Amino acid sequence: ALVVACNTATAAAIDELREKYALPIIGMEPAVKPAAEASKNGIIGVLATVGTLKSAQFAGLLESYGRNVEVVTQACVGLVECVERGELDTVNTKTLIRLYITPLLAEGADTIVLGCTHYPFVADAIREIVGENISLIDTGAAVAKQLKRQLAESELLSNLNQQGSVKFFTNSPAENAENVIENLWGKSADVTKL
Repeated sequence: ALVVACNTATAAAIDELREKYALPIIGMEPAVKPAAEASKNGIIGVLATVGTLKSAQFAGLLESYGRNVEVVTQACVGLVECVERGELDTVNTKTLIRLYITPLLAEGADTIVLGCTHYPFVADAIREIVGENISLIDTGAAVAKQLKRQLAESELLSNLNQQGSVKFFTNSPAENAENVIENLWGKSADVTKL
């Protein structure tokens, strides 16, 4: 199976990948549907990259699941880079987060979608700014469930109690990606540069 662990990459390439490869391919997408269902006041915020917010995939999500709620979007330029540098709790990162969160809160959002796979790494900093009354929605657990379901349906799910393997691919220098993954994941990583 292949997990495209990036909302922007999913939007750009998942259809082509599914056409080209005969294996389960799971992509990421901002959790507009669960956010719309969770919101008590009907106003949700979406933090994401410019690429994700401008994608046809995101427009489709809004069309399908955002009709009965107000959706306030915010592109978070520079936040991915902060995470990749390991700056999860710095003044600079918190300043960016506050800059991006403030318009969502001003519009009354009671639920905020972490629409980039990097953003859960700064969820504590986001929580510190928004407080406990705002729901933060991340798609990581849902993607893991979908992966397990698709592996089971394809009869590829192992019933052995042994550790599986993980392989990372990147378009940036592999040694940089290895450092980022080790810092964020807490384990060394086998990374191949594409």
